[in-house]
Amino acid sequence: MGNSVSSRGGPGLMHGALTILVVALAIATLYGAYFYAEREKEMGDVQRIFYFHAPAGLACFLAFFVTFVCGIGYLVTRKPVWDVTGHASAEIGLLFCLIVLVTGPFWARPVWGVWWTWEARLTTTLILFLIYSGYLLVRRYTDDPEQQARFASVVGIVGFLDVPLVYWSVRFFRGHHPLVLKVSGGGGLEPSMRKVFLAGIATYFALYACLLLLRVRLGRAELELTQLREQAARAARPVPAGRN
Repeated sequence: MGNSVSSRGGPGLMHGALTILVVALAIATLYGAYFYAEREKEMGDVQRIFYFHAPAGLACFLAFFVTFVCGIGYLVTRKPVWDVTGHASAEIGLLFCLIVLVTGPFWARPVWGVWWTWEARLTTTLILFLIYSGYLLVRRYTDDPEQQARFASVVGIVGFLDVPLVYWSVRFFRGHHPLVLKVSGGGGLEPSMRKVFLAGIATYFALYACLLLLRVRLGRAELELTQLREQAARAARPVPAGRN
């Protein structure tokens, strides 16, 4: 009993600490976006969506990278923990990718004059969302957990190839998206904007860690429940006649 309480207390405390950190960072980012960062001269206040839009994209990349690594880990080791973690990260990555796709048009409409245009970054981001939606769908094609994990791992690995395309699309193709992250020149942002942007990244990354920890715990519980049901089903099967 003591070991059980101890094993649950550690992750619980970590999740509580991460939740407090996420709330604090979110408040700081909201304050910075609306009261601290300078007003963009050309786009005006609508540019403030950037502090939530772009960090969500980076957190999406992180989530899908973890799914990519976990896919390789599962195919090499066949250990369920890799699949559970990769599955959890893919779900969170899809949530962040959806935030990117939803907030983008609210920024684009007053600045570009359209809600959507098939430019390179928008198109590759939509493709990324569809790929990892497929990652979740392939898990429904079979009831065999091992096949689910194997098929999903392949999709998660191949799908990650789209992430570099999304990131580099602004440099490779002409489009409407500004080049924000530069190697030199201060990142293309004013100092106050850069600080709020970094706070936004920290917020999303902390939120990702918080959600991942919670979802992995749930995934492991689901896996244990499935194993218990299989054991109960085997135990309930009648013993063939002639066997002791």
